[in-house]
Amino acid sequence: MNCRVGFVWGTSLHFNRFIEDCGITCELVTPHMLAAPFYHGTFNCLIIPTGFANHLYSNLLPALRASSPRIKKFVHNGGNLLVFGAATEKPDVYDWLPFNVTYKHDCRPRRIACTSSYGTGTLIDDYDPLCIECDGSFISHEGDCVGRAEVADVIIEKQLGKGKIVVTSVHEYPSKNFLKAFCSAGLQTTI
Repeated sequence: MNCRVGFVWGTSLHFNRFIEDCGITCELVTPHMLAAPFYHGTFNCLIIPTGFANHLYSNLLPALRASSPRIKKFVHNGGNLLVFGAATEKPDVYDWLPFNVTYKHDCRPRRIACTSSYGTGTLIDDYDPLCIECDGSFISHEGDCVGRAEVADVIIEKQLGKGKIVVTSVHEYPSKNFLKAFCSAGLQTTI
């Protein structure tokens, strides 16, 4: 597999190692790099981890908002984008995405049912679907619901041009099979 992932965060995390253990090349993209108009990394996939909007964990949200047009172009040209929970009480923190998503923070274990017609449902394959930690839900959105916990959407996806955006509040690493498939399905394109 010859794919490259841009992991968007201020420092390396254990998640970076998990991605590399899946056989995927992973490069750290800091908020300053992402927001810089002269930065042009080439990736199959960008990953935004849990807590991106919580100022206690990260300073990523302003960079995401500043680079919103570039992220949209990245996906439209074939790159895939995987975004996790915001981990904050503010419902509008996904306003940098090219479609509407309203988030409600509520961290607790949930029973998740995935729609089998979407490959994105394999995101939780390495876990017991009867008890998966989630940090919230998406109370309104313009995507397709792939995973639902009770009456709350917790995994959504949206096709945009040649690429795909998956947004999830699942507070666990994605399954290895999902990560390999999702990252390698994206076309190498420049952010």
